[in-house]
Amino acid sequence: MSPASFPGLEILATAVLLLDDGLSVGYANPAAENLFALSRKQLQGRRIGELFSGSGQLLAAIEQARKAHSTYIEHDLALALPSGGLLHVNCSVTPVELASFQVLLEFQQIDQHLKIDREERMLHQSLANRALIRSLAHEIKNPLGGIRGAAQLLDRELELPTLHEYTQVIIKEADRLQALMDRLLAPNRMPQFAPLNIHEVLERVRSLILAEYPSGLRVVRDYDVSLPELTGDREQLIQAVLNIARNAAQALKGQGTITLRSRVARQVTVARKRYRLALMVQIIDDGPGIPEALRDKIFLPLVSGREDGHGLGLTLAHNFVAQHHGTIEWESAPGRTCFTLVLPLTQAVNGGNGESNG
Repeated sequence: MSPASFPGLEILATAVLLLDDGLSVGYANPAAENLFALSRKQLQGRRIGELFSGSGQLLAAIEQARKAHSTYIEHDLALALPSGGLLHVNCSVTPVELASFQVLLEFQQIDQHLKIDREERMLHQSLANRALIRSLAHEIKNPLGGIRGAAQLLDRELELPTLHEYTQVIIKEADRLQALMDRLLAPNRMPQFAPLNIHEVLERVRSLILAEYPSGLRVVRDYDVSLPELTGDREQLIQAVLNIARNAAQALKGQGTITLRSRVARQVTVARKRYRLALMVQIIDDGPGIPEALRDKIFLPLVSGREDGHGLGLTLAHNFVAQHHGTIEWESAPGRTCFTLVLPLTQAVNGGNGESNG
């Protein structure tokens, strides 16, 4: 069916597919070509079940609409594309009698809305985490000093050498907890912004990781050396990237590959603010992936997938990046986990009242 047959559908901003009685695509408007990254020729003639793998939810919605002879709307529908990508859409299914077509599908992409909602939840969660951590750290830090001091006094009074081992355990554990409390309180320090080259940060992280894992681990550079300078806190950014890279190295058990990648990103939205230019840093590993049970809470404090983990690494990384008006995104599957840090390079352009990252 030629585009001239449906001139109204050609100018719609939403993606439209018309299906015949066998649920094969007979028509796709330009918006559908853009959304699915397939040409009209590639879309036409393909059954909807073959076009989107795992499309049971969509097929059920079509069946529901045809039975009820009315429009049926499926919210937050995940479509797996032939290219391997995943789209989140709202889909309206409408039975029609239009030429040889029986079903009209209209898709509205909601990935950006989901991303903004997720970023806002993470920002509120980060603020709540910081307040909780600060209160908790202060409550624990005060008695720790007393415990350590009492153990030192007791150690001096003991005569049997074997008993000193017990007091030393108390002192060392108090010191360990004291260091942990200092780390918990660290995010409350105001960042010290200054011009910096992101590759200096990445090179520092690379050298630290390789020093910790001198054999069996490869850290690959994939840099865009043309990137402009960033205004940020060098130590905070080193710590943020290091925490993620260290998690990757631990997941790999020191055997595998970590890739440090830098790129420029244009027209990005972070927490409902739009930036013309941003810097993108990716930490990619070829490890087993993030366990399913941890995926919804990896940025929560004191949550760790390791028995010896303290669960602060990603919490601190998220806090530090948030103080740069940036965000951390991630995707994970067995064989590839990627954390993406997005750091604005320009002022926000929303309504002319945006903030800079310096």
